[in-house]
Amino acid sequence: MIRKLLIGIIFAVVLITPAFAWDVKTEADLQKRMNEVGFNILNANRIEHRMIFMVINRVYTRDRWADVSSVNRTVWIKPTILPYLDSDDELAGILAHQISHGVDTYDGILRGYISILNYWVSPNKYDMMADKKAVDYMVNAGYNPLGYIVILNKIMQQYRYDVFSNHTLVSRRMMKIYEYIYQKYPSILADNEYKDNIYYQNFLLTSRQNRLMLQQKVETGSKKKLNYKY
Repeated sequence: MIRKLLIGIIFAVVLITPAFAWDVKTEADLQKRMNEVGFNILNANRIEHRMIFMVINRVYTRDRWADVSSVNRTVWIKPTILPYLDSDDELAGILAHQISHGVDTYDGILRGYISILNYWVSPNKYDMMADKKAVDYMVNAGYNPLGYIVILNKIMQQYRYDVFSNHTLVSRRMMKIYEYIYQKYPSILADNEYKDNIYYQNFLLTSRQNRLMLQQKVETGSKKKLNYKY
C-alpha cells in the first residue's frame, strides 16, 4: 500500500513539473550556464572571434538587460534577469543577439574599434539584423528560437510609439522574428514544443492581427514588406 502511494506521489510530481523547468537558481549558476550556452553558440556557428560571457550588474547600458562591450568583447547579462529565465532556449536568445553585435565589433578600421557607431546611427537596422542572426545561431546550436520570442515577451516593455525611438516596438520586433522563423524554419512552428507555454500563448494572443497579415501575405504570394501594427 505504501509502495503504491509513493509511486502515485512520484507520478504526480512528474505530471506537474513544468516542461521547461530550469535548475539555474543563483548568479553563480547563471554564470556557469552562460559559459556553456554562449560557447556552444560560438562553436556550433564556427564563429572565429573571441568573446567571453559575464554576469555583471552594470548601471549604464544601451539595452536594459544585456549588452556586449565593443572594447573587450564581453557579452554580459544583468543578474536581475534571472527570475525571468526559464530555459536554455531563452538564455540562448539573449546571448545569440549580443554575440551577433559582438561579431560586428570585429569588422572595420582600427580592428573594429569604431564599428559601434553603426549601432548608434541605425540601432533599429542593426537590432533587426542581430535578431535574424540570433535565430540562425540558435537553430545551428540546437536551441529553439521560439524561446527568444518568449523571453522578449517577458522582459521587454511595450511603449506607445517607435517613430522617435531608437528601438522598434517589441510587438513588431517579436512579429518580425516570428515571420523569419515562419519563412526559414517552418518545421519549428509545425512541431511546436512551445505551444502550451503561457508566455508563447500570450504572444499568439497579442499578435493575432499581425499574424493574420502574415497569413494573407503568404496566401497571396505578396513580396511586400509588412508594416506590423502596434
